[in-house]
Amino acid sequence: MNYQERLSQLVEPGERVLAIAKTEIAQGARPAEMPAPESPEPSSGGRGGILASGLLSLISPLVSFSAGDRLVDHIFYGVAGRGAAGSAASTLQHARRPVPPATTTEDTILAVTDRRLLVCASGPMKLWSSQADDERAAAETRVVWSTPRTAVANAWVGWHRLNPKRLRIRFTDGSWLAFIVPIAESGKPLRDIAAALTDR
Repeated sequence: MNYQERLSQLVEPGERVLAIAKTEIAQGARPAEMPAPESPEPSSGGRGGILASGLLSLISPLVSFSAGDRLVDHIFYGVAGRGAAGSAASTLQHARRPVPPATTTEDTILAVTDRRLLVCASGPMKLWSSQADDERAAAETRVVWSTPRTAVANAWVGWHRLNPKRLRIRFTDGSWLAFIVPIAESGKPLRDIAAALTDR
């Protein structure tokens, strides 16, 4: 699906789109979640509570404890980002987190302009989609998060475990987040994003 035309409509007047990549946030332990104002997360009971919730997460996928989920993600996928709640990486991942109950999927699109890093979400995607469905999803693409390019410290694509094409974006506040494409797809769009972010 080509998002170029839609992104050229979303940017500000005079802003140029330099690179676009359809991607997803990498699996693994990620930056701290943004706290929900009405329901703060209960204490996990220290290290023992984290281990117990991790075991429960493995035994039954229907049982979900955020501390246990993070432990399982760390063991199986490694680290996919760091940052305190409210950091650039934390707010970025929060902007792409589906609101429960998620009944549809959306593409995540990264775009670099001569001014900003944009994170966009497509319209709802279908498993078996027609060209008209794809065009509709592209037409409904919207910007969900953005930051000035000056807030990006660096970006590069490299190996992580068995994946040779993982994009890592580090922000000037010290937080970072990783992005991937399916193993069968080209890593060139991610390399284009990294090149555009580091070519100032």
